[in-house]
Amino acid sequence: MKPRFFRRLRDRLLQQEDLNFLLTNRVPRLALTRFMGWFSQLRHPWVSAASIGVWRLFTELDLSDARKTRFDSLHDCFTRELRPGARPFDPDPAVLASPCDGIVGACGSALGLEVFQAKGFPYRVEDLFGSAERAAPFRDGCYVTLRLTSAMYHRFHAPHDGRLRHVTHLQGDTWNVNPIALKRVQALFCRNERAALHARLSVGGHPIALVPVAAILVASLRLHALNLLLHGRYPGPHELPCDVPFAKGQELGWFQHGSTIIVFAPPGFSLCEGVVPGQRLRAGQPLMCLPRGEKSPPLAVAVPGSTS
Repeated sequence: MKPRFFRRLRDRLLQQEDLNFLLTNRVPRLALTRFMGWFSQLRHPWVSAASIGVWRLFTELDLSDARKTRFDSLHDCFTRELRPGARPFDPDPAVLASPCDGIVGACGSALGLEVFQAKGFPYRVEDLFGSAERAAPFRDGCYVTLRLTSAMYHRFHAPHDGRLRHVTHLQGDTWNVNPIALKRVQALFCRNERAALHARLSVGGHPIALVPVAAILVASLRLHALNLLLHGRYPGPHELPCDVPFAKGQELGWFQHGSTIIVFAPPGFSLCEGVVPGQRLRAGQPLMCLPRGEKSPPLAVAVPGSTS
């Protein structure tokens, strides 16, 4: 059967919201996630080729910009690097770039410390961060939700020059984070496994936060700055202070498979033109505009895979 048939079948299943929710949530989520973590790292050429082949049948997997053409495992393909220059980062110092490939979800201005996962489904920033103190700088600020599909590039990068100052790891569940689940599960992002990455920009010392959120089959996160793999069985510590410089476009880490990253900025930031729900973005494209008049030269740090 041709891939087009399987994609039509997938689309029909996705359109059946009750069935979609049942198949992706009313299952033993943590057990399936742990199994996938084990299975995806099996290093055997037949297993790898068969797994990637099935994956291609149900998704628009595009490996044309991957650095490698052969993969040792399904995990190796999920966490693939790209060819140099495949994701150029916008060099404008007045632009906060998208840290990852993704589909824009809920976005805009926070109402105090309240933001939305979907229309009519608010959640509190302090619940997401696990700290009212760390949420405070983002009161009435700007936020963007970026959902990564399974076929997308799963590494994420620094949206601007700055320093990573603190990481909070929060253990949790592995609900699916697709639009159907976001319309049904209250405060879903605050329930799932996640990490809150707090940073300061070189420009104006502005705080920003990136919150990678795990999902079913996806509950581990590699962070280069801390040389850690954060996951549901990670024993701690969960509050991880640091002081690591980064340059715009520099790789910060990757999801083991894929999920969601939520970007927060303080008041004065605004969404760039074209950043609206449903828009597909690539890492490096404009995401937010810094407050007017604040610019500085980029840090002189080499950035693999980008042209910034």
